[in-house]
Amino acid sequence: MKYEIIHELPAGERRPQRVRLRVCATLTPRAALLLAHGLSALPGLGGVEVNYRTGRVLFFADSAGARAAALALVAGETCHATPHAITPEEIEKLLTGENPSGAVVAVVRFFVVRPFLPWPLRALVSTLSAIPFLLKGARSLVRGKLNVDVLDASALTVSLLMRDFTTVGLLTMLLAVGDALEVWTRQRALASLTESLTLDVDSVWVLLPDGNEVARPLGEVRRGDLIIVADGSSIPVDGIVESGEAMINQAAMTGESMPVRRAHGGAVYAGTIVEEGRIVIRVTQVGESTRLQQVVSFIEQSEKQKSAIEARYTSLANKAVPFTFALAGLVWLFTRNIYRAASVLLVDYSCALKLATPLAVLTAMRFGTQQGIAIRGGRYLEAIREADTLVFDKTGTLTTSQPSVAAVIQAPGEDARHILGIMACLEEHFPHPIARAIVNHAAQEGIAHEEEHTEVKYVVAHGISSHLHGHEMYLGSRHYLEHDEGIDLGVFAEDIARETALGRSVLFLAIDGHAAGMIAIEDPLRPEARDVVRAMRGLGFTRILMITGDGEKTARTVAAELGITEFRAHVLPTDKGKIVMELAKEGCKVMMVGDGINDGPALSAASVGVAMGDGTDLARAVANVVFTNATLWDLVKVRLLATRALRRIHTNARLGIGLNSLYLLGAIVFGLPPALTAVLHNMTTIGISLNAIRPYRTGNGRPTPPKAA
Repeated sequence: MKYEIIHELPAGERRPQRVRLRVCATLTPRAALLLAHGLSALPGLGGVEVNYRTGRVLFFADSAGARAAALALVAGETCHATPHAITPEEIEKLLTGENPSGAVVAVVRFFVVRPFLPWPLRALVSTLSAIPFLLKGARSLVRGKLNVDVLDASALTVSLLMRDFTTVGLLTMLLAVGDALEVWTRQRALASLTESLTLDVDSVWVLLPDGNEVARPLGEVRRGDLIIVADGSSIPVDGIVESGEAMINQAAMTGESMPVRRAHGGAVYAGTIVEEGRIVIRVTQVGESTRLQQVVSFIEQSEKQKSAIEARYTSLANKAVPFTFALAGLVWLFTRNIYRAASVLLVDYSCALKLATPLAVLTAMRFGTQQGIAIRGGRYLEAIREADTLVFDKTGTLTTSQPSVAAVIQAPGEDARHILGIMACLEEHFPHPIARAIVNHAAQEGIAHEEEHTEVKYVVAHGISSHLHGHEMYLGSRHYLEHDEGIDLGVFAEDIARETALGRSVLFLAIDGHAAGMIAIEDPLRPEARDVVRAMRGLGFTRILMITGDGEKTARTVAAELGITEFRAHVLPTDKGKIVMELAKEGCKVMMVGDGINDGPALSAASVGVAMGDGTDLARAVANVVFTNATLWDLVKVRLLATRALRRIHTNARLGIGLNSLYLLGAIVFGLPPALTAVLHNMTTIGISLNAIRPYRTGNGRPTPPKAA
């Protein structure tokens, strides 16, 4: 198996060598477990961790020999490693919980294969399929836990003793479906995390002290090295610009909608992209120490905490188990009739509670998918319904992330259309987003701009100079025109103040050394954003915030336009996650909506994270809800869907508890036989299941407020 070492710390005086790597293949839970125990069994190795979701392996080696042995095991012996001191909990995982395809096998076996088998083979297949659940219940009982697993095993045992193999087959199929559903949703949530974070950078160009440039593997780069990154390339490290200038697209990391200029002394981060220019970076952080990897660690920790939360109705079913056993024991004690006691034991609450809920979830998930909304599990439906605080990322979520021209302003005596035509003529040679916005705006205004200028000189991160009709032209930033070319822009002082207060970027045109025009560029809001914010307030959100990496002025302007009264500006990626966690500590149930790598920690830390369909792969991999359509109206749809799904789940739970309680009463008071109670119980389970999978009405496509729950 191929692997890539992503971070390594050398051994210290009292510290073993620390190695973290990523395997370049999909790890199954079983393979990850075997690998972990195989590594733990090697002499001189400790602190082994294997994460099958992300394919990451961590270990500490006491010597170079131990390190080499560990890497050899990962490279060639992963699937053949011998288990070492595997605990019962881990065996339980392998037997029952970590293979979602087991549910498909169970369903096919019961509905397709079983009807064509002769009776002896049916009995054998039913018995074999029950063994994992019997062992699971036995282990729980040995550990002193009287839970649904024990009750399931008891019901299977009674059915086997009574030779009711049809009931055994049905129970094992239903249990397999319920166990597999949540495992599947959890695995899918982070299935593409590793690929999403791949920088596709195997080697970098390093600038040596003698001035020569050499290519080196990224893994050999150390702090203090000078690396060269040119336009179109990803920056693979955190660092400080030593020389050169470039426009850096760091929207995915910081949320800034426009490329930012970085020159000597400017900070750059791994995962961002050089759109234009060439810079030499002095490395300050590499590997796991980069801000990008800090984002990954934050996400993994949050996901680990989430996976420990038990579903509400599973907990409720567990609490009802002692009651069911007590009733069965009392019936046997007073009647000495094993069949009457079995009648009580066969009428349990777990089937309806454990089956109807995942079926209702699947139905809601399927309906959501048809509407362009991917929901990754029932816990998130509940979280969507119960959320009272809505947190928006700005760039790419509330805005389109596609710059457009907001205003063209001419100096006295100049014509605005003429100014726009000159700007488009000069910018049409360059592919960056702002240039495209100017050219597109000129086309929309019907302005033709024939190429009549001489050679265009482009100054990276500053602007353009050229000659047109015998006139000298300068187009670029305020810094470029005022400080580099000495052009007075005082005529635009009021316009500059107004446009920058609105959060817009500005460019200037000078002709023959005199200010001629100014253009304002904005990242426009999604057209539905304001209406969606208003609708979400009407659907029960008492607090709505916007967090962004942009400055205070831009954030305030956007928030006011959307009707959002609370916002946070100048927010870094990990700080977004901290803000969400602080809200949770205050008692808020947070729904976070974002689209970029920078939103990953917040999406993961929230009660439910929502990613826009046109967002980054990481945001979609980490989020609990993903919109495949790039519209905020899906927020309204998913809130309504969660409300209806939870109402259906609660109704099914009440029906299951109420009807099964009646059957228990009938078995105790009227002596209903086991066969009848089993039929009533299973018919109730089937009826509730049919209600759970009942399709949702699509309506007319327009969001409408839900009825009171």
